[in-house]
Amino acid sequence: MAAPKLIFSTPTEIKLFRRQHSMSQAEFWARIGVTQSGGSRYESGRTIPKPVQLLLHVVYAPDARTQRLVDYLRTWKTPGEVESEA
Repeated sequence: MAAPKLIFSTPTEIKLFRRQHSMSQAEFWARIGVTQSGGSRYESGRTIPKPVQLLLHVVYAPDARTQRLVDYLRTWKTPGEVESEA
């Protein structure tokens, strides 16, 4: 299964989405546990860590897209990981 495309791929997309939904930085970023100042740095171009990108997708993507990501993550394995016997 290929990894689903995340809802946001650039800081500009995040800022546009937030503004279209009339949310302040504090409101938008608080939903995933990021401070307003941290969110401001991400929106200004600082690299967004993968876990933060995943949380943004889970919180803000439509339900069907969120479910595809959750399904993918549940089947994802690190290189070299083996199935445990149940």
